[in-house]
Amino acid sequence: MIRSGFCGMRSKKFDGFIDLDSYDTIAMKLKGDGRCYISTIYTENWVCSPGEQEDNSWQAFVFIPKDNWYIAKIPLARYLPTWRGNVIDEEMEMNPSRILGMSLSVNAEGGVPGARSGPGDFRVELDWIKALRTQ
Repeated sequence: MIRSGFCGMRSKKFDGFIDLDSYDTIAMKLKGDGRCYISTIYTENWVCSPGEQEDNSWQAFVFIPKDNWYIAKIPLARYLPTWRGNVIDEEMEMNPSRILGMSLSVNAEGGVPGARSGPGDFRVELDWIKALRTQ
């Protein structure tokens, strides 16, 4: 079995919660390398047993075109509940009023059709992240 590494950047845990209940989309200004990345939103725990410290994670793919600044808009509804990188196959709904943090990580395989994948160098730059109300 071949195992791969993992590389990502994560915000510090927010002081309290960020309330995104009035918003429906996350926008990020990024410059990349033609790869697909994974955007993760962390919310308070609903999966772990009481006393465990692991946050809940909601993940969505984001494709970043090569060499140009790009504004990616990801609807909150596109974020899927995950447990240690695997999608949870149950009907669950994110509580956008209880956001604890965010992260962006490289996705080595799969993701968006046509995205560069596989092992090798990668590069992504993040200028800003904003919450939007598009509807």
